[in-house]
Amino acid sequence: MLPGKIIYEGKAKSIIETKDPLTVIQHFKDDVTAFNKKKHEVIEGKGIINNFISAFIMEKLEKMVINTHFIKTLNEREQLVKKLKIVPLEVVVRNIAAGSFCKRFNIKEGKRLTSPIIEFFYKNDSLADPMVNENHIIYFGWLFRKEIEKIKIITLKANTFLINLFSNAGMNLVDIKLEFGRLIDNDTKIVLADEISSDNCRFWDKNAHKKLDKDVFRLSLGDLKEAYLEAAERLSLKPVTSFR
Repeated sequence: MLPGKIIYEGKAKSIIETKDPLTVIQHFKDDVTAFNKKKHEVIEGKGIINNFISAFIMEKLEKMVINTHFIKTLNEREQLVKKLKIVPLEVVVRNIAAGSFCKRFNIKEGKRLTSPIIEFFYKNDSLADPMVNENHIIYFGWLFRKEIEKIKIITLKANTFLINLFSNAGMNLVDIKLEFGRLIDNDTKIVLADEISSDNCRFWDKNAHKKLDKDVFRLSLGDLKEAYLEAAERLSLKPVTSFR
């Protein structure tokens, strides 16, 4: 049972108030969606796996002096996180061509990019999350130019670290979608938010290019839970792997 009032209900997570006005609880659901929720299922245990993977990665990033909203894991489905005003942007960094990037530029999936490419998307389901550029971001007041530059630096730093982390676990980090938010008590401080898991990253086996992410669901490639569990096992997350 969720402990408090739900203040935000997302596709894969709920945000729940706490007695502390500076913190909230992030609850991971078992829902999995694709194509702007045109495809939707509930897969038992999926939220638990994502909770543990994301907590593990956020803790690693904090040690790399990358500020995140993560405070601590509360239980198998929930994290205590800092309360934020979310910036309405998805920041995608691509290392290998996949997904919409291939469709937009007619590039074969799997082509390694010569350097990471950062793309911005406006978070708006009714508009299908359109791609935007830095001038749009400044015009609509979502970020100042200095903040855009700071987010790009954080994104590339996190990307470099995660490429190495996943490589050591036998996986390629194909791309990753990041979100950011302003601290509720200090709107000049922007930190990494949301989650980092198989839901918003593409992980491929380094040799066979086997997909261990949400593309398994999007493209009907097999058992999503097994793919997520394999990613967790490769990261040596024992609390998750004992959950089979």
